[in-house]
Amino acid sequence: MKNLTIGKESGLIFRFALPMLLGNVFQQFYQVVDTIIVGNVLGKDALASIGASFPIIFALIALIIGIGSGFGTIISQYFGAKQIDKVKLTISTMFISLSIVSIVMSVIGISLSKHIFRMLQLPDELMHDATVYLNIYLGGIIAMFGYNGTSAVLRGLGDSKTPLYFLIISTIVNVLLDLLFIMVFHWGIAGAAWATIIAQAGAFITAAIYLNKTHAIISFKKATMIFNYTIFKQGVRIGLPSGLQQTFVALGMMALMGIVNTFGTDVIAAYSIGGRIDSFAVLPAMAFSAALATFTGQNLGAGENERIKKGLKSTAIMASTFCAVITLSIITFRVPLVRAFNSDPEVIRIGAEYLTIVNIFYIFFVLMFVMYGFLRGAGATLIPMFLSVLSLWLIRVPLAWFLSKPYGETGIWWSIPIAWATGLLGAYVYYLTGKWKGKAVTQQKVKY
Repeated sequence: MKNLTIGKESGLIFRFALPMLLGNVFQQFYQVVDTIIVGNVLGKDALASIGASFPIIFALIALIIGIGSGFGTIISQYFGAKQIDKVKLTISTMFISLSIVSIVMSVIGISLSKHIFRMLQLPDELMHDATVYLNIYLGGIIAMFGYNGTSAVLRGLGDSKTPLYFLIISTIVNVLLDLLFIMVFHWGIAGAAWATIIAQAGAFITAAIYLNKTHAIISFKKATMIFNYTIFKQGVRIGLPSGLQQTFVALGMMALMGIVNTFGTDVIAAYSIGGRIDSFAVLPAMAFSAALATFTGQNLGAGENERIKKGLKSTAIMASTFCAVITLSIITFRVPLVRAFNSDPEVIRIGAEYLTIVNIFYIFFVLMFVMYGFLRGAGATLIPMFLSVLSLWLIRVPLAWFLSKPYGETGIWWSIPIAWATGLLGAYVYYLTGKWKGKAVTQQKVKY
């Protein structure tokens, strides 16, 4: 457990973000390995099928992710205020809530998967593989939420190293199972899905056993799993805006995927590859944003508003530095990067074009994400939700549709940085108003 209310702001945030960054790298690594193996062994149709599945997966689990982040904010604020009993109560309430909701979402997603693909105009030749992959993946989301929920709790307590260790194990297992299921057993696209689910379940079970034996606050024993309705309402109140934000973002990504799908398999495959490379490029922003959220939550709980402002400035500088290096690297090596996933010349051309347009403007995304992390840590989660919906549904999706008419898929790519710039501007304007202050939950009474 790490107390972030004492010490140099930049150093604390960097050291806290680094394990999360490494963890995110490993998490994305095995997803990229999935894509590389599928793209080179099974071909571009299978690659496009996986790419078409991810916006739907994100849409179905987005609400749960957001509500989980609300509980994480409460945990960090109670921990900063040294109210350990309430920290424990929040943890148990979160796990009980997320377990029930994840099971419900899994059943709904599997029941509707084929209908959703038809609605998104997925080409017929991709329908079978995409449905198989999606259904297997959704069948195991309770394990994914168990692991991610455990990681979120540990980060809220200031521990960003322990989740990294379990994630490294999960990554190695996933890669080995990918090779075994796809290249030895010849299970096709189903093998990629099973490899991911088994690896995530193993990481969660291992983490649960370890924490039960070693951690003073976190326990998965039946006697300690208590549901508190007051804390549940607080978690939903703080997390629901973030959850709705994630949901609207996910639905927007589905709408965008629907536009991409109309351009055929080559564009779908290229867009999927670009998204995989993007997933690496944005990792520093995500790690620094999560670190800043915990830093902000703990210091808000401790009444340290000036430290919060210094932390925001330091995080923006550090994240922007990482962004500059990543942007230069991806633009320089964009063609070989795309070729690593698939050797089709048209897929390479379209993928390289995507990376060129989007990468130049990564700085907008980085600063936007940092601001969103700050606001979530302060408990002002309604603002990122509003800005995400605005930038996606009023800017990105309409622009993608409008610009794709005269400019083809290139118009879709240009809609992305324009939406990022809109979200960043809105978040910064809200920060200047100072209305994010006074959002702490630590003064609210909890009934036992």
